[in-house]
Amino acid sequence: MTSQTKSRLQSLVLAGFVALAVLLLLLRLFVFVHGHGRHRVGVTGQGGQVAMAAVRPASLSGDSGKATDWNRRPWTDRFGDGTPDFLRLTDPADQAAFRQWFTLIADYEAIRPKAEVPAEITDCASLLRFSYREALKRHDDSWFVATGIDVAALPGEIRQWRYPDTPLGAGLFRVRPGSFEAADATNGAFAQFADAKTLVDRNAYRVSRNVREAEPGDLLFYRQFGQSSPWHSMIVTRIGGQAAVVYDTGTDHGKAGELRRVALAELLDHPQPQWRPLAANPNFLGVYRWNILRGTL
Repeated sequence: MTSQTKSRLQSLVLAGFVALAVLLLLLRLFVFVHGHGRHRVGVTGQGGQVAMAAVRPASLSGDSGKATDWNRRPWTDRFGDGTPDFLRLTDPADQAAFRQWFTLIADYEAIRPKAEVPAEITDCASLLRFSYREALKRHDDSWFVATGIDVAALPGEIRQWRYPDTPLGAGLFRVRPGSFEAADATNGAFAQFADAKTLVDRNAYRVSRNVREAEPGDLLFYRQFGQSSPWHSMIVTRIGGQAAVVYDTGTDHGKAGELRRVALAELLDHPQPQWRPLAANPNFLGVYRWNILRGTL
């Protein structure tokens, strides 16, 4: 073999190794972006048509990566509750996925060491906002890295839409009264922040005053008269024999609150009657459900 032929062979071998390394790098990147893998866990969870013009974004990225034509989605508000119908999760599978993610996230935050709980969770309303927003995101590897959340088994993903890829952008919560109108997509009717009263008044609806009719992901709301922050909320994370709720106590006279996970049986026998979720308790407003869960196909 001549030196020239030997040199050419070495070059080909080197080029082959480089090509293989690039291929492996691309494959790893693909798995990171698109694959969930298996994540360990610490917890387990159980109006009329609106005419539109320029205010509608033509498209945003959907679940499959293809552009979603929001002009083909209903820009109506059939319940008149301020929530556009294009946000309602009308597929029972999507509703179930939302409930699973919402309760899983709230449950997980309740058992985390206090130092690891996201800084934004400081009261009951912020726990609701955080769990709601994160449940509606795409749960890929980057999400798990960003949140530090581990799960034993991945719930299904919501297919209809993902936050913040909607015509409302980051404005997830209704903050103004009235039925949804097209202009609300851009006039500040929706925001990233909403306090407990706004969440119950503008973003949820009452289904019962019987706590036994609650489903996982439903909310318990209270109004404690005489307090500086009278509106309080809890998340129902489990039902049945091991029914439980998760909530944040909020600050008290400058002292930071804490997240708690409490059995419903204990709550029903709370030493302070104003916290018992009973129809006879005037401070208990009832069981509420997110507006996006209102209605099915």
